[in-house]
Amino acid sequence: MASRFNALKADASWQKVWDESRTFAARDDSPKPRSYVLEMFPYPSGRIHMGHVRNYTMGDVLARYRRMIGHEVLHPMGWDAFGMPAENAAMEKGVHPGAWTRANIETMKAQLKRLGFALDWTRELATCEPDYYGHEQALFLDLFKAGLVYRKESAVNWDPVDMTVLANEQVIDGRGWRSGALVERRKLSQWFLKITDFADDLLNGLGALEHWPDKVKLMQENWIGRSQGLTFSFKLSDGDKVDVFTTRPDTMFGSAFVAVAADHPIARALADRNPDAAAFIELCKRGGTTAAELETQEKLGFDTGLTATHPLDPAWQLPVYIANFVLMEYGTGAVFGVPAHDQRDLDFARKYGLPVKRVVSEGEIEDPVFVGNEAYGGPGVLVNSHFLDGMDIEDAKRTVISRAEGEGWGTGSTVFRLRDWGVSRQRYWGTPIPIIHCDTCGVVPVPRDQLPVVLPEDVSFDVPGNPLDRHTAWNTVDCPSCGATARRETDTLDTFVNSSWYFIRFASQPEGKPFDRAVAEQWLPVGQYIGGVEHAILHLLYARFWTRALKHIGQLDVAEPFAGLFTQGMVTHETYSRTIETLGTDGVDVIHKPLWLGPDDIERRDGGVFEIATGEAVTIGRVEKMSKSKKNTVDPEPIVDQYGADAVRWFMLSDSPPERDLPWSESGIEGSWRFVQRLWRLFDGATEGGEGASKDAALDRKLHQTIAGIAVDIDALSFNKAVAKLYALVNEIERAAPSASRSAAIATLMRLVAPMAPHIAEEAWAAAGNDGLIADAPWPEVDPALLVEDEVTIALQVNGKLRDTVTMAKGTAKDVMEALALANPNVQRSIGDATPKKIIVVPDRLVNVVA
Repeated sequence: MASRFNALKADASWQKVWDESRTFAARDDSPKPRSYVLEMFPYPSGRIHMGHVRNYTMGDVLARYRRMIGHEVLHPMGWDAFGMPAENAAMEKGVHPGAWTRANIETMKAQLKRLGFALDWTRELATCEPDYYGHEQALFLDLFKAGLVYRKESAVNWDPVDMTVLANEQVIDGRGWRSGALVERRKLSQWFLKITDFADDLLNGLGALEHWPDKVKLMQENWIGRSQGLTFSFKLSDGDKVDVFTTRPDTMFGSAFVAVAADHPIARALADRNPDAAAFIELCKRGGTTAAELETQEKLGFDTGLTATHPLDPAWQLPVYIANFVLMEYGTGAVFGVPAHDQRDLDFARKYGLPVKRVVSEGEIEDPVFVGNEAYGGPGVLVNSHFLDGMDIEDAKRTVISRAEGEGWGTGSTVFRLRDWGVSRQRYWGTPIPIIHCDTCGVVPVPRDQLPVVLPEDVSFDVPGNPLDRHTAWNTVDCPSCGATARRETDTLDTFVNSSWYFIRFASQPEGKPFDRAVAEQWLPVGQYIGGVEHAILHLLYARFWTRALKHIGQLDVAEPFAGLFTQGMVTHETYSRTIETLGTDGVDVIHKPLWLGPDDIERRDGGVFEIATGEAVTIGRVEKMSKSKKNTVDPEPIVDQYGADAVRWFMLSDSPPERDLPWSESGIEGSWRFVQRLWRLFDGATEGGEGASKDAALDRKLHQTIAGIAVDIDALSFNKAVAKLYALVNEIERAAPSASRSAAIATLMRLVAPMAPHIAEEAWAAAGNDGLIADAPWPEVDPALLVEDEVTIALQVNGKLRDTVTMAKGTAKDVMEALALANPNVQRSIGDATPKKIIVVPDRLVNVVA
C-alpha cells in the first residue's frame, strides 16, 4: 500500500536543496533564450496573505515551466520598502520605521520561502537601503541635468495639526485622516518630473502593447487624456482677460457664466481688496482636493462683479465667478459653463439662478429653455446656435475653431489631462532628494561622490511634522559650489519613484552605478509582469515614463518596460464586524461605525456568529478582496502547516480563472490536499504493474494531448485549464490497467505537475531514482502522431432530436455510419414502425434519421 505524503518534511527538505544549490539563480552569461518573469514586489507590511500567494504562485508556475523548456529565467524578489505605513507604525507603536520595515521583510521572506517559489534570492533588494536608493538619487540627478526635473509652487493638502502634506485619499470629508483637523490648500515648492514631455509617446505606445489587457490600456489612455479643442480668451469688463481651453467649442452658444479657480490670479487679486472674496477662497481651500470629490460636493460660487464678453457675440456679457469646483491644476484654471450639457455646470446654474439654454438636441427639440435637473451629454445636432444650427457636434467644433482662428481670437490645440509628476513628499521614510539649497547659489545638485545621501535613522516622531526639518546635524551642509552654509532638501521622493525602475536593478546590479546597460538590455523588457489592476494607471504609467526618460538621456535603449502584463483577480473572503459607538471630531456627535474582526476572532454557534473575546453578535458582511483594513485576510502559514505548500499552491491555481476573483474556502483547500495525496499514491506505486505489459493506446494518446495542452495553457496563463487537464489525466491513469503505458504516464506526470506542485514532484522524482532535480528536468516531449484523434463521437438523431451517441473510427464511410445508426436500439425505438424517409449523414459528426 502506498504511504502518505509527508508535505511538511518534503517542503523543508527540497526548499533547503534549492536554496543551497542556488537552483533558481539566473546567469547573465547563459547562452539560453532569456525569460524575465516578474510579479509586482510587495510592501513589507508584516505578513503575507493569500492575495500575495496567488500572485506569486502564478508567476512561479510560468517561471518553472520556462526553465523546463530550456530558457534562462530571471524571477527575482524584492521589497517596496519606503512609504507612510512605516511612519504610521513609528507614531502608533513607538518603533523606528527602519526597524519595523526590516523586521517585516525577514518575516515575509521566511513565509514566501515556505511556499517553495522559484525565486532568485541572490538579487533581492529593498528600496529603503542606501545600496538601492543611492542609485535612484544618481538617476534623479541625471534627469535633473537633462531638464526633466524642475521645482515650482504647487497646491497641496496641508494638515495644520500633524504639520504634514496629505495625499488626496488621506483627506476624508475635508479633514486629515489622523488628526481630524480641517485640511488647508497651501502652496508649497514641489519637485516635478516632466512626464508631460512624453505624453504623446506614452499614449501612442499603448498600441504596440499586444500582450496587455485592453482594460488597462484604456485606463491609461483616459488618464493621459489627449483632447482636441479650442484655446481662447474672454475679455473682461476691467480690461483684463482670462484664458480658457474647451473640448466643446460647439456648445459656446449655451454659455451661462465663466468660473475661475480659488487660486487663479483673478481670484487672488480680488481677495486682496475684497474681504468677502478672501473668506470665500479660504472656504474653498477646505473643500475637495480631487476632481472626483469636486464632482460630488456642493457647487459654490462667489460673484466677482466682473463680466466676460462672449467672443461670438460682443453684446453678450457673462458673469464671472470664483467657483469651488474649478482647480488651478487642471487646464487654465478657468472654464465657461454650459449648464444644459454639463451636470456640474447645471447644478451651479440652478443654485445661482443662471440661464440654462439647450444647444444640442437629440431630436427635434427647438425650445431653448432647458427643463429638468439632469444635463444632456449625448449626441445630436446643434440648435439655438445661430450659424451652427443643424450641424452635428464634430462639424460644429471644426466650424467654431476655424472661425476663431480666422478672426484671431482663438486657436485649435491639443491638450492632455496628464499633469507633470509631483514627486515631493514632506515625509521622513523615503529617498532623500539629492539637492542642496544655498542662499547664494540657489539649487545645487549633490556631487556624485557624495552619494548616497543617507537617510538619518536617529530621528524622533514626538513632534508633528517631518523629522528631517528638525535634524540640523543632517540638513545643515556646506554648499558644494561656494562653501557657504546651506541646507539639504528635506522632502523625500514619492515611493512610486522606487517602483519605477526596480525591474531594471533586478536585471543588473553593479556596485558603482544603477545598472549596466548591456546586461540590463539582455533581460529587458520584462516578458511577463503580473500584478493587481489597482496599479493599472500610476505605477505602470510611471514605469513606462521612466524607461522612456532613460532612453531619452541615452542610458537605456528600451522604451516599454513590460512586454506582457497580466492583472490577476483578487482572493476574497467574507467580512465580519460589529457596530461600535465613538465620538466625532467635535467631541459631541456620536458616530456608529463598524469594528472589523478577523476570521480567527469569531466563532459560529447556536446558529449565529459571535466575537470570541466579548461574546457580542457579529454581522457577516460581503465577500470582499482580502485587506488588512477589514481584517478578512487569511494567513497562509497555518494553512501550509496543516496541508503543505503544494496544496495551497494547487488551490490558488485550480478553482477560478486567474483573471477572476477567487473566494477562499476551507473545503477548497481540503480538496486540493486530497488531490496531492492522490498524486502521491500514484507516484509511490509507480513500480507496481509490470513494465512488460501491453501498451494502452488510449492512455498514450491522453498523455500526449495533456502534455501539449498544458504547455499551451501555462503560456496563456490559463492555469485553471491546465489543472483541469491534470485532473482528467490522473482519472485516466487511475482507471487504466497496469501496463508500460501506465508506468510511463505516471513518470511523465511527475514533470507535468512540477511547476504547480514542485515539492511532491521532487520527492517522487528522487524516489524513482532519477538523477538531479526535477526543477532542472526538461518538459516532456510530445509525439505529434498521438495528438491526432483516431476515434470520434457521432450523434444519432431521429427527426433532429438526439437519441444516442456512439464512438466510431474517424473517417468511417457514410454507408457504414448509416447502417450502425439504424441498428442502434435507441434509434429503432424512436422510429418504431415508421419507414425512414431520409437519412442525413455528416461525416465524423452525426446521423439524422428523418421518419
